[in-house]
Amino acid sequence: MSASVEHNANAAEQAARELARLTEQIGTAREQLGRLQEEIVESEHRLAGPQAARLVQANEQPVIATLRAQTQAGAAAQALEEVSRSAELDVLTGLPNRVLLHDRLTHAIANARRHETQLALLFVDLDDFKRINDTHGHAVGDDVLKHAAQCLAASIRDADTVSRHGGDEFLILLDEVSEAADAGLVADKMIATLGAPYSARGPVLQLNASIGISIYPDDGDDPDTLIARADAAMYRAKRTGRGRHVFHGEALAHAGARPPPASGGASRRPAYRQQAEAEHAQMQEVNQQLLMAALNAQGLQADAELAHRQQQGYLAVLAHELRNPLTPLRMAAELLGHIHSDGTKLPRLQAMIERQVTHMTRMVSDLLDVSRAETGKLRIERRPIELADIIEDTVGACRPAMDARRQRLDLDLPARAIEMQGDPVRIAQILGNLLDNASRYTPDAGEIALVVTATAEAIEISVSDNGIGITAEVLPHVFEPFVQDARATHFNGAGLGIGLTLVRELAEAHGGRVAVSSAGSGLGSTFVVVLPVSGDAP
Repeated sequence: MSASVEHNANAAEQAARELARLTEQIGTAREQLGRLQEEIVESEHRLAGPQAARLVQANEQPVIATLRAQTQAGAAAQALEEVSRSAELDVLTGLPNRVLLHDRLTHAIANARRHETQLALLFVDLDDFKRINDTHGHAVGDDVLKHAAQCLAASIRDADTVSRHGGDEFLILLDEVSEAADAGLVADKMIATLGAPYSARGPVLQLNASIGISIYPDDGDDPDTLIARADAAMYRAKRTGRGRHVFHGEALAHAGARPPPASGGASRRPAYRQQAEAEHAQMQEVNQQLLMAALNAQGLQADAELAHRQQQGYLAVLAHELRNPLTPLRMAAELLGHIHSDGTKLPRLQAMIERQVTHMTRMVSDLLDVSRAETGKLRIERRPIELADIIEDTVGACRPAMDARRQRLDLDLPARAIEMQGDPVRIAQILGNLLDNASRYTPDAGEIALVVTATAEAIEISVSDNGIGITAEVLPHVFEPFVQDARATHFNGAGLGIGLTLVRELAEAHGGRVAVSSAGSGLGSTFVVVLPVSGDAP
């Protein structure tokens, strides 16, 4: 038993020593782990410090520089491409310039030589462009060149080239034409397209062009020769008349001029030329008709705009004139409410109301009469009348306004009775409007004269004054509706400008006429009405 106990004790002691050793190893491992963690933290701090920032910055700079260089290189390449492209295009029209045309013509000649085909070169010059430029200005001239470029480009195929040679000259390259005659048809199409009327910033223009044509290989086998010979043919075309085209070979054959259309001459021309000339003549006629239609449309538009402005002015004047009597009418109405026993105010207020209502009634009546006259609905009821009685009543109605202005009215009437066929109401309107017009535009203390002369066939009524007169610019238009001289408006702003229009309409409705004369500003005026005694036109 003792041996067994001793053995167990030894085993327990050995286990205790082993446990102590393992505990020591665990402590050592923990210390090493702690040191490693501290080293990791220190490393992280060092990486997050200035050294790491400098390292990142040092890496970023090459990358940014590389990207900037790539961007600049791309922009430079794009700018170089744009400069190269713009160097080959005309700045104003956007068409290929002479440099690019020369290059394309060189390639086209090489291609035609290789395939044994033809090509045509058209030299186009606008007729009278300098006159257009000088008359309407450079802005219109630039628009004309742009319009011409569009017309020429619309007349060719996509494979062909329109270029601006300089000034008002254009070169057109027709690649691979099957026959030379095709170039002539294209030239006629261009002339017709350019000849269509169009509006260039206001003026309606119609362009003409002279075109010279050279053919490869008949007229040359290099660009400079073809251009020179097309240019020479163009000048020959100018000498034959506007809107023509000439082939270089044809011009030489005819000694610089196209043969005149003599008997038998048409049969010697190629059939395509006869057809082209017929189409060109038809197109010119159509263009002339279009131009006349455009001009007429512009005239109608101008007339409509003038009528619209006159209507607006008339409405403004009408509103003003109808508003003027409303103020005294409103005041009279207010005063009537305050009158109780004062019998002296009532007649004055009544007279004020009557004057303003009469003024408005007459103005509206004149307006309605002018409207009826313009629509053919003005009625004249003729019957035998005694003109002296109508004159007496009309003068009596106009006398208060003249007396208020201290104006003198001289009457000169025939001693015998003045009998005629007419509408007494309308005759009174004629006299009243003329006398009222004379009084309104004559200064205070001025003179007015009414003279009546009669023959067996006609009666002449003359109303004259020494007032403000009528200017030469307005004199031909005084009988038109709503026309008033600016001086008259400043002198006396009343009236719609329809009183004299009504005088003319009523005189003509009686078969008569009216005329006006004036020596000028400040020299008075004279109106003369001639009416037939029988009611028929004298």
